[in-house]
Amino acid sequence: MTRPGDPVAAVDTPALVLDLDAMERNLERMAAFARSAGVRLRPHAKMHKSAELARLQLAAGAVGVCVQKPSEAERLAEGGVDDLYLSNEVVSPEKLERVAALAGALAARGGRLALAVDSPLGVARLAAAVAARRAELDVLVEIDVGQGRCGVPVPEGDASAAIALARAVARSPGLRFAGLQAYHGNAQHVRSVEARRAAVAASAERARAARQALEQAGIPVPLVTGAGTGTFAYEAASGVYGELQPGSYLFMDRDYADNERDPAVPRFEHALFVKAEVMSVGPRYAVVDAGHKSHAVDSGAPRVHDPSGRFDLRFETAGDEHGLLWPVGGSPLPALGDAVWLVPGHCDPTVNLHDGYVAVRGGLVEGRVDRLIRVDARGAIT
Repeated sequence: MTRPGDPVAAVDTPALVLDLDAMERNLERMAAFARSAGVRLRPHAKMHKSAELARLQLAAGAVGVCVQKPSEAERLAEGGVDDLYLSNEVVSPEKLERVAALAGALAARGGRLALAVDSPLGVARLAAAVAARRAELDVLVEIDVGQGRCGVPVPEGDASAAIALARAVARSPGLRFAGLQAYHGNAQHVRSVEARRAAVAASAERARAARQALEQAGIPVPLVTGAGTGTFAYEAASGVYGELQPGSYLFMDRDYADNERDPAVPRFEHALFVKAEVMSVGPRYAVVDAGHKSHAVDSGAPRVHDPSGRFDLRFETAGDEHGLLWPVGGSPLPALGDAVWLVPGHCDPTVNLHDGYVAVRGGLVEGRVDRLIRVDARGAIT
């Protein structure tokens, strides 16, 4: 069993390993960017699902964190996180009862809960749940600025549906209209800098037009919130967004690292790894003990990270418990029992596969285990 003080070499495999030194540099770089840009930072905690890491983000200057599910909000609140924005729609009456109960519990300790809506039914059911609990809740109307998923359509600047929804929120006792949710997820992994800038310019213009339409209709818009790790600098520069919601910057997975880097944007380091061990060696490839159950593959396979610089290897998932390492360009294969470090393709679902992080300091070779950090909201998908 891995314990604080153990050398990194003794960490059992497969394990979700967090390089605290790299993570803290990422944490400060994003916090410094938000301060310099004059925007609020509300990181997405659905990525790390940890109350301890959320508290570190708050201590670094974040105003609160985002989550996507009521159960995530409940787990983080249990861990001492008091300002939560459920940046997603909830329409189930049973779930909305939990949302209202959590809103009341957070308010009682000086905290706050907010929720996104994109339908009159969602507003009506939320209002009923809040009234039954005598609670209050901040509500943001989500507009579709290019994601093509949730959100009220705002075609060609027609914000009539958003106006109607904001009015429904404002006249519902216990609900406060708090602004617009305007997230363009499809822009996050557009590879070229130029194309990402263009995508955000278009989405920011939609958000700007929607905000102006609401204000012309006599509805003040306190906040426009959105953005992600791939585009946050462009939302901040638009003058439309007052709050940023990046999440993956803290760990920096392989898929985000595949984006063309904008030199004007802070650089984030890989801080999350799956440590694996070579369990078999053949004539052409090696096999490690980390397969589908250790890392998500929705965004592609992990990248092999070699701190020693001796190997150049390509990873191929080979089942639930196995991964293949193929040599690239004449690279040697690692030996039986060697440690192999994998950068997950997508950090969010990878984290959800593990009970906790092995947090290390001093690097992946000579470092030691600093502490174990719980993934409090593992499996929190309701």
